[in-house]
Amino acid sequence: MKIKNHPKRQESEVKQGLFKRPSVPLLLLIGITIVILDQVSKAIIMAHMTPFETKQLIPGLFNLTYITNTGVAFGFMAGTEKWRHITFQIIAFTALCGLVLLYKNLQDKSLVLFWGSALVFGGALGNLIDRVRYRHVIDFLDFYIGNLHWPAFNIADSAITIGGALLVWHFTRKPSS
Repeated sequence: MKIKNHPKRQESEVKQGLFKRPSVPLLLLIGITIVILDQVSKAIIMAHMTPFETKQLIPGLFNLTYITNTGVAFGFMAGTEKWRHITFQIIAFTALCGLVLLYKNLQDKSLVLFWGSALVFGGALGNLIDRVRYRHVIDFLDFYIGNLHWPAFNIADSAITIGGALLVWHFTRKPSS
């Protein structure tokens, strides 16, 4: 027997919290969890490896390689000039604040928007912490096939990439009718 969704029942259940949309504090909590995972993984790499050291884990596919990245994604705009570090920090901080405000003020708080925002927030904050502490980001995940290496990255970068894809999906999909 098929049960129809009853609009009044759904509205009252949302108001009662049964299907309550995720809140900003929960978004921040998940973001902080990502930051902790990111920072702990980087601390382990820094404690057990020297810069540019490689440890082969899966031959022909995956290494741990301790890299310092002064640029943005995949080393783009790398350099040591002070203005770059300050610019990257300002951009990251502004993006973090903007992301939280965007999520807080949007009416359509879907789970896709929530997870995309939480992942991007946590990843951006994790890399911002590195930029403030070290003036570079610690990267260590090195995937490759033969001599073809994907640029090294970290947990924060993974969160930003997945979260960014979710945000693109949220903002480009057709609204349900």
